[in-house]
Amino acid sequence: MKKHPVLKGIAITGALLLVPALAGASGSSPMRMPPPQAQAASPEQEAASFYNDGISYRDKAAKFEKEAAEEKDSAKAEKLLGKAKDRHESSIKPFQAAVKKNPALFQAWGSLGYAYRKVGNYPASLEAYGKALEIEPNYTPAIEYRAEAYLALNRLDEVKTIYITLFNMDRPRADELGVAIDKWVEKRKSDPAGVDPAALADFSKWQEDRKKLASQTSSLTTHRKEAW
Repeated sequence: MKKHPVLKGIAITGALLLVPALAGASGSSPMRMPPPQAQAASPEQEAASFYNDGISYRDKAAKFEKEAAEEKDSAKAEKLLGKAKDRHESSIKPFQAAVKKNPALFQAWGSLGYAYRKVGNYPASLEAYGKALEIEPNYTPAIEYRAEAYLALNRLDEVKTIYITLFNMDRPRADELGVAIDKWVEKRKSDPAGVDPAALADFSKWQEDRKKLASQTSSLTTHRKEAW
């Protein structure tokens, strides 16, 4: 999983200093200077702050997921995954607050979709990814993760279309989706979960063909770079 960047471009402004009143000609003492007053943050700045809060929860979830993948004890791994899911759940409210403050913040919409997908709310996930892509159609993280939501729903035609799209516009994201597809295929072989065996076999073959093509393309690219 590729990390989404913390928003750093929007800085909350500092306090505004008030100029003290000058002493009058009569020799009276100068007026006491009022304490500095902080300028109110803009909705965009508040949205960035909420977004970063959500990302902090997601980073913690990713840490637990990594530990779970490396854990040999299945009970301990399951416990770590539970902690990760809790952190994803906790990230939802900050991301919701971010898009409420700034509906144009497509990164927050994409992250909201990611959080919903991680807790198993696929309809809400697809809706959030759709919002992100309405704002920024070329936002490939949302494109790839939407495909993973389609995978969970066994919507294989959409997954194929998205893979081909990513292969042409963002190869690393296509490779990431390919890994997710491999895991899905292996899982469905032992637990079809309603997938027709013929459809599973067809999709598995399609994926193997895509992997061969990807390997050939990578070899050609490497050869060209070496020739240069």
